[in-house]
Amino acid sequence: MTGSIPFPVPLDRPLAFVDLETTGLHLSRDRIVELAVLRISPGGDILERVRRFNPGIPIPPEASAVHGIRDEDVADEPTFPRVARSLADLLDPCDLGGFNIRRFDLPMLVAEFRRSGVSFDPLARKVIDVQMIFHREEPRDLSAAARFYLGEAHEEAHSALGDIRTTARVLAAQLRKYPGIPRDMEGLHRYCDEVRPFETELDRWFEDPGGEALFRRGKHRGRRLAEVAASEPDYLTWMLGADEMDELVLALVRDAMARVAGGRPSPPIPGGLPGAPPER
Repeated sequence: MTGSIPFPVPLDRPLAFVDLETTGLHLSRDRIVELAVLRISPGGDILERVRRFNPGIPIPPEASAVHGIRDEDVADEPTFPRVARSLADLLDPCDLGGFNIRRFDLPMLVAEFRRSGVSFDPLARKVIDVQMIFHREEPRDLSAAARFYLGEAHEEAHSALGDIRTTARVLAAQLRKYPGIPRDMEGLHRYCDEVRPFETELDRWFEDPGGEALFRRGKHRGRRLAEVAASEPDYLTWMLGADEMDELVLALVRDAMARVAGGRPSPPIPGGLPGAPPER
């Protein structure tokens, strides 16, 4: 789809709706097999892009049953790292939108960029999650949102491009229906944050990762990372050896262990720790 559409929120930068189809739901183990972007410029111009990727691992039958993409469909497609830089350039000036983007699509996308060695900072942009608005106003899924807000069936469910087309139209309908919802991107971002703030893996493991760093999960929940490093370093050694541990978590753990050992702390994490989002 090309052309332009009227959008009910003033945009000071492009808004890119993103949808992924993947091999599964696990951030470290699974990979993206299809990605679609619908980018709306401040002037209302629309740019659509959709690309499939060879994930480098087999696509499980249960995943193919959802999105219809099989190993043979992506055998000749590029891997994500091959196009990661151009994709980051496409999204670099954009705020982000999507359906369940805060809990799934954005964390998965960040993980893929990190594995590709490409910088992509989700905290440097506003993230508008249509699902957050929908679940706060009318708890349902995307197909129900299409029926409720658009009065039609979502015929392209689990097609990445079809999903984001419906998502963008649902957001516009939500804004027309609910006069109390903010009419600016900053307000919409705060609205979604009130429903569910975006969390990195570092945030899921630690409270205040840029300061005292308290465990939020595991057997040491509520204890200071520095205290655990001093009294039970074996637990942190286990974390360092875990296959599925996020790299930012590992960097913080290494730093804590180095401080206790009296050695030099690990280098600062590129971009800083995301525990305290920058001023918007």
